[in-house]
Amino acid sequence: MNSETLRILDSIARERNIERDVLIADIEQAMVSAARKHFNSLDAEEFGCQMDRTTGALTIWRNRTDDLGNVTREMIPIETLGRIPAQTAKQVMIQRFREDERESLLEEFSKRQGELVTGTAQRYEGGSLVVQVDRAEGFMPRSEQIPGEQFQPGGRVRCLILDVRDAGNQVKIVLSRSHPDFIRRLFEAEVPEVSERVIEIKAMAREPGFRTKLAVASVDSKVDPVGACVGVRGSRIRNIVDELGGEKIDIVRWNESSQILLANALKPAEVEEVSLCFELGRATIIVREDQLSLAIGKRGQNVRLAARLTGWDVDILTPAEFQKGLEILAQTILPIEGVEESLLDRMGALGMISVFDIEEIGASVLSQELGLDPALADRIVEVCTAKAKEVAEQQQREKEEAARRKAEEEAAGASILAGEGGAAPAPDAEAEAAADSILAGGGGGATEN
Repeated sequence: MNSETLRILDSIARERNIERDVLIADIEQAMVSAARKHFNSLDAEEFGCQMDRTTGALTIWRNRTDDLGNVTREMIPIETLGRIPAQTAKQVMIQRFREDERESLLEEFSKRQGELVTGTAQRYEGGSLVVQVDRAEGFMPRSEQIPGEQFQPGGRVRCLILDVRDAGNQVKIVLSRSHPDFIRRLFEAEVPEVSERVIEIKAMAREPGFRTKLAVASVDSKVDPVGACVGVRGSRIRNIVDELGGEKIDIVRWNESSQILLANALKPAEVEEVSLCFELGRATIIVREDQLSLAIGKRGQNVRLAARLTGWDVDILTPAEFQKGLEILAQTILPIEGVEESLLDRMGALGMISVFDIEEIGASVLSQELGLDPALADRIVEVCTAKAKEVAEQQQREKEEAARRKAEEEAAGASILAGEGGAAPAPDAEAEAAADSILAGGGGGATEN
């Protein structure tokens, strides 16, 4: 052991981010293990070792105790330990170095949890992408990848450190590109106002690879949160969309009013009215017929993300559907003795707009919220429950009838297409058939007068 040893230790300490003194302690412990093996000693306190921090020289000794209890040190030359103890020392050192590196990685990456990092794709293992991040390998499970996205070995991978776990003899670093916080970190990187907390991302809903909705607000009235996130001519948002492989991003203006926020969240659809039922946690959104498909979105994506963004269950209705629900409710409860039309208005103000709502809310809440006599509330819920069942059955029949008609139309269309595809006679064949018919008629047994 000499200064060359210290140089190697310094290099290991830098590369693996381990304290130099920790490595020296590992070597000292390894040499003690070698001495104990050489002398077949079970006493952990019998031997000691110390490395000179300046020269790298190692001193090994054996503690001897005389009859009077006095302890003296008997120096042991390293070369006397032999080959097998030396091999033991080497194995102990390697094991301790690995443990130190694992602890160093665990400490470092635990502090970096939630950080946006850039790594290099290495390979795929069982569907998980292995990524080299600085001096460690992280893995991205299939569930944390953007659907349909593939990386080639050596390719750049920008991702979020989602979790860091101590998995026994290794550190498990979980990476993600599908987590909503990955979007948050991208905005912090691309939009200075977000990283400086001038603009706050208040809520987010995401379907990775397809669409994300963000609700943003500004603490500075002079800063437009939506415009700042989009950037000049869409420059900022374009960089993020490119990183996500074309995933659509909707920037929604935050509002403390749930009704305004819901209307903003459903854009680009135009909302006519928003009715909130706090008891059910449900928002009924009324949109014109020509806005219905836009509000719902492809496969229900727009309304689904809006619901997750705002925290409300969302129903989309046309004005006709909304009015029909109110009419059925009125026709159901107005005949009940003690029910006046003003009760319908009070129900509507609380977002109770259909017999299904009354059935779900129940008599207890109805009595408490509207100040109704419990017996009257029970009666209202009873008739609404019966009507709700009747309406649901009717809707099911209409649905089945519509499906039957559609199937018949499709079958008829297929039949027409099949007929059109048949072997129609060619003009020459038609002429020949006509001639045959004429000749057959002319050649019949006509009598002369």
